[in-house]
Amino acid sequence: MRAFSINILSSPYDTGMQRGRPSQRPRCPFGERIYAPRAVVGLSQAQVAEKLGITQTAYADWERYPVALRPDQVERLTEILKVSVDQLYGNGQEKRQGDGPLGKARRAFEEVSRLPRKRQQRIVGVVEDMLAAQRMAVAQ
Repeated sequence: MRAFSINILSSPYDTGMQRGRPSQRPRCPFGERIYAPRAVVGLSQAQVAEKLGITQTAYADWERYPVALRPDQVERLTEILKVSVDQLYGNGQEKRQGDGPLGKARRAFEEVSRLPRKRQQRIVGVVEDMLAAQRMAVAQ
């Protein structure tokens, strides 16, 4: 009887499959700012970590917890994610008057944006009808 080993990591069938389970912990604001461009560029956490010379687990912590990065890490991260340092740290994204709903209304619309498309359309339809009625009432 001959024994042989199978190298699962080199299997051609799992190349794009996620490993592990998704975190239940929400991302910190900095984590959101590095996750979004990473998704746009189409890189996995492991790929970004490899380019940075760190482990995937360390990079995953960057997306979940507040971290302090060295200047060389920040520079390399901006190159990999194709963003500026200002975008990475959220500079220049302060809320200006007139950018959209504030307070409760903003939170409600953000919650609506996470619903399935069909439900979003129904809610937006109701809101648009109410706004039209409000405009007519003010015009009279």
